[in-house]
Amino acid sequence: MSYSSKARRAAPYRHTGRRSRPGGSPLMSALFFPAAILYHELLLRAFDRSTPFFDLALLRILLFSLAAGLLLFLILDLLPWKPAARIAGGVMLGLGAVLFCVERGCRATFNLYYGLGFMGGMAGDVTGDFGSTVASVVLGLIPFILLSFVPLAAYVLLRNMVFQEEGQENLTRIILAVGLVIFQLGGWALSVFGAQAKYYTYEYTANVSIPHFGVVTSLRLELEYAVAGIPAPPLGEFIDPVETPAPTGTGNPDPSADPSGDPSSDPVQKPVPTGPNTLGIDFNALAESESNQTIQNIHQYLASLTPSEKNQYTGMFKGKNLILLTAEGFSPYAIDQELTPTLYKLTHEGFVFNNFYQPDWTQSTCGGEFAVTTGIIPNWVNGGLAANASAGIAMPNTLAKLFAAQGYAVPAWHNHTYTYYGRDKYLGNYGYDYKGIGNGLELPHTLWPNSDLEMMEATVDGYINGYVQEGKPFHAYYMTVSGHGYYSWGGNAMSRKHREAVEAKYPSLSETSQAYLACNMELDLALEYLVDKLEAAGIADDTLIVMTGDHYPYLMVEEGGADYYNELRGFEDKEGDTSRYKNTLLMWSGAIETPIQVDTPCYTPDIVPTLCNLFGLDYDSRLYSGRDIFAENYQADQYSNCMPLVVFANNVGRGNSWITAAGTYEASTNTFTPNPGVTVDDEYVSRVHRLVSAKVNYSKLMIQEDYFAHVPLPE
Repeated sequence: MSYSSKARRAAPYRHTGRRSRPGGSPLMSALFFPAAILYHELLLRAFDRSTPFFDLALLRILLFSLAAGLLLFLILDLLPWKPAARIAGGVMLGLGAVLFCVERGCRATFNLYYGLGFMGGMAGDVTGDFGSTVASVVLGLIPFILLSFVPLAAYVLLRNMVFQEEGQENLTRIILAVGLVIFQLGGWALSVFGAQAKYYTYEYTANVSIPHFGVVTSLRLELEYAVAGIPAPPLGEFIDPVETPAPTGTGNPDPSADPSGDPSSDPVQKPVPTGPNTLGIDFNALAESESNQTIQNIHQYLASLTPSEKNQYTGMFKGKNLILLTAEGFSPYAIDQELTPTLYKLTHEGFVFNNFYQPDWTQSTCGGEFAVTTGIIPNWVNGGLAANASAGIAMPNTLAKLFAAQGYAVPAWHNHTYTYYGRDKYLGNYGYDYKGIGNGLELPHTLWPNSDLEMMEATVDGYINGYVQEGKPFHAYYMTVSGHGYYSWGGNAMSRKHREAVEAKYPSLSETSQAYLACNMELDLALEYLVDKLEAAGIADDTLIVMTGDHYPYLMVEEGGADYYNELRGFEDKEGDTSRYKNTLLMWSGAIETPIQVDTPCYTPDIVPTLCNLFGLDYDSRLYSGRDIFAENYQADQYSNCMPLVVFANNVGRGNSWITAAGTYEASTNTFTPNPGVTVDDEYVSRVHRLVSAKVNYSKLMIQEDYFAHVPLPE
């Protein structure tokens, strides 16, 4: 080869000064990761039938995806050893695909998105206890899974073009970095200004954040808030600046009903307790001496509340026994006069609550149980469950601790793995002597789900004998499991046990609906056994049984498919409508001879303060999210912060729905419908919105900030 030919070949290097880049282009290299992230976000959104595909959120997700993809590319491009960069890029794409598949599985199964911390904490329990269920969910996700790994497959083929040996020019890196900042700032600006800003900041939850901002941004926010703490809400704005008119009684529930059950007696002739349910706590003085701004704000908020008043039901069961149950997947449609006669009896012969709700708190069983046992609205606290967050803080106002202070035995049981959801930790912190499978509760059969009847048979004699033989009163708590989904003959032992009876009565129902009714027959047998034991011991009149569900049976609903819950009810609604969460509060005692109808709107956080009132316990009604259902110091057509108020979780990303004695606000349609014959003023809806925000945010902060440790409660 001649010298001149060599020189001609070398000429391009001498004249341009540029390095050789085998294949590809800087633009293709830089756009691969942004395109891959955006692809995953759009794929998840396309499969999510409950989220509109085209709205402003799409632009936010586009900008955040471009910024995140550029950041990932620049970090990997700066690695000097390109084989390591290529491997790291493939690993990140693989992990990302898995994350999106898991989120899709959560959405398809529970109609919810979950944060990474929650999913990581529950992974062992779910795979260990519900392995067969997980396998069936994965089978249903195969199309999504295959599509999710398309970017990884493309990356394997194009990896040498994405990461060239020489890396990007410094000028190109600068341009990409500038683009990253612009895209991130654009997404941020569209997120922090407007109605969705609270979901990006102080009301962040994965379930609401992902439809608004995307999975990658939600993951970033979760990690950021785990380290720095979630931003503080504008607490002062939640305290109503308008003076609340002094409420007067409404005759609630039925003024003609006497607590003794004797309709011939005149309640006017009986002395009715009067005065507020408070403990003499001076919240204003506490606020003045508090240096922590958040704690000070909570003090001021509680000081602004009007406490509930004692009423004709105050102390009705003072000194008597309480059995409280949270029933897995329970709903009013599990009650059947023939199939579940004890449920029918107990819900029709005691207090009859005609407007009771158990919202879907987006925390599955754990959220419902938290509301039932604490009287506080369940929130996601720093990305975790409210119950788990409450396990390590002061919780002096739980029923277990209040009854234990009166000398009661306070046993608790759950007929499933005792550590599930960390139940052993939070129920122990609430004051219960708790036992479950693996921690003192032994059942004759290992089934899925386990038998509620067998749990009753193994536990009831202990506390009944303690009361009858030793005079030891009791407050017993049960978390049941027989009503757990999935609802099918093959996957539910309790459904199989009662299959024949349900098929005989309801042959035209789907298997899902039949199996749901069937498994709740086991709960009915458990309650029958309990009542029979109380009556045989002669203490049914000395005992109040209280029960509601942890959530409606959402596993009867197939996302984008059949809604068997609507089939069971005989009418249709959709996720987020308040009517879906209407439930039954069972409250029965042998001492109630005539049913007492209660039409007041109420929900699970109301249970604890209501029981405090019924048992004549000393408590401060302002420390609970709920209220005594029987308190009468309000007027139905007037706003007050002590009126009946049912708050629903923001599980559709459109805010909180609510119900008062005046009417119903549906967040999904942004409409308030007053009850017949009720007229409210122009400010009513906006003031209730503010009160709802206060209850939601302050209930979260009371757990997050260990608030009860800052309140000097009387001994």
